Order: sequence, then structure tokens, then C-alpha cells
Amino acid sequence: MASQSQVGILLLAAGKGERFIAAGGEGNKLLAMYPNANGDQVPLLAFSLSQAVASGLPVRLVTRPSETAVIALAEQFGAEVTLIDSQGSSETIAAGVRDSAEWAGWLIAPADMGWLHSSDYLQVAAALTSDDAQARLMFEEVPGHPVGFGKGYYAVLSQLQGDKGARALLQNSKLQRLSGHIGVIKDADLPAH
Repeated sequence: MASQSQVGILLLAAGKGERFIAAGGEGNKLLAMYPNANGDQVPLLAFSLSQAVASGLPVRLVTRPSETAVIALAEQFGAEVTLIDSQGSSETIAAGVRDSAEWAGWLIAPADMGWLHSSDYLQVAAALTSDDAQARLMFEEVPGHPVGFGKGYYAVLSQLQGDKGARALLQNSKLQRLSGHIGVIKDADLPAH
């Protein structure tokens, strides 16, 4: 159980993977197999979950009720799970935030970004020093993930709708842009070859 003072990680896994399927991928892209450091084939989601959990921060994965394999993998890694038949990333974020209202802030990342490191989450978490803080990792001026929001954003995050995510909440005057590696912008919209 997360303490009152902890920022947590919200992994978004309720999308339909339409770009992945359109590019020739089969099934749920989060379950697509990729080689790990030992050369073993593991599901993409295992990369994302292992790094999120390794941060030591609370982790909550938001997915669809029908995604039983995704749910089982999240539970295997000890992540909390929120279920929603989401119509878009904003709804997905809102559901996860409502289910983690006790957190001191949220680090939001799509679950297909398996190249994020535990240190990336900790770097953004450390930047959330006030309730109205915002932070995100960047790579060569390209906005990346995770995107962090302090506790003061609970009301607006928990009511998001549509498919724009939380982008509209980012304010140039408040957003801390942190330098990251190429993995902070890499996702799996295209099948591995």
C-alpha cells in the first residue's frame, strides 16, 4: 500500500494497439516478444513492469477487463490493476488517478515504452517538489515519458475525457524539462523485426 507521501507510476495499457496492428503486428502489442539482455524472448510489458517496479515506487497498470494475459502479468510483477473499457488515453489516465487518489503525484507513461529505466521514473519523481509541479523527460528537445504531475492536479486528472491524454494540462511556465536518453521517446507502435 502506498504511503501518503509517495509519487506513483501509472502505466497506460488500455489502448487498442491500432497502429501496431495496422503495421502488421498480431495480437496485443504489450504481449509481443522482445529479446531481453540475456537474449530470452519476453513480453514487451515485462520490460515496462520490471523497470517501473524496480524504481521502488507504487505501480498501477490501467487496462481493459478483457486483457486477462496483461492483467496476469501485472499481478505477477506486483502491480495494482485498474480495469476500464477506455475510449481513449484521457479516460485511462482518469481511471488510474481515481484509483490512486492517495498518491502524492503521478508519473504517467504508456505501457509500451519498455525502454524506460527505473532511474527515469525516479528522476521525474524527484522533480515533483510541490503540489503544482510538472516534469517530463525529453530527448534532444523531443517530449518523452514519463510525464509527472504533483498532487494538486488530482481533480483535473481524475476528470479527463477523450484521447488527448494530459497534454492540455502542461504549462510552459511550470513544466520542468529533464534530459533523458532515447528510450524516453521509444515505443512499440511498430512490430519488432
